[in-house]
Amino acid sequence: MKSLKKQRRIQVIVLAFAALALSTALIGYAMRDGINYFRSPSQVAEAPPAAGETFRLGGLVEDGSLLRAGDRAEFRVTDGGAAIPVVFSGILPDLFAENQGMIGTGRYINGVFEASEILAKHDETYMPKEVMDALKEQGVYQAPDAGGTGG
Repeated sequence: MKSLKKQRRIQVIVLAFAALALSTALIGYAMRDGINYFRSPSQVAEAPPAAGETFRLGGLVEDGSLLRAGDRAEFRVTDGGAAIPVVFSGILPDLFAENQGMIGTGRYINGVFEASEILAKHDETYMPKEVMDALKEQGVYQAPDAGGTGG
């Protein structure tokens, strides 16, 4: 009787581990295209990613670099250490402007970041954490005014 209980317990444990391994594999397979790594312009300039790799590029839109032609926009993103040319076809966010923080999702092809999505800051003091960290690393980050409305 004891050996039957022990055998049943071992079967349940093995089945639970098999189910856990299968579910982990399925989750990893489902997320394979959903994970986008963040890179600063300096990181892209130092070690360009593979042409087919989708990643996020963030920094400040370089002053004087924004060119719009219909629904196509070309600009450069900088973190103070390097600047990467970006092209985007689509409608830019309302708060998108030069000298403002942005994050784009896309691919780096032939020295140009081809963005499929552009995100801009949502108010006058917000900056994405990744962009802020990259700017601090380059020594060009400026904190927003402390004497604001606090809103």
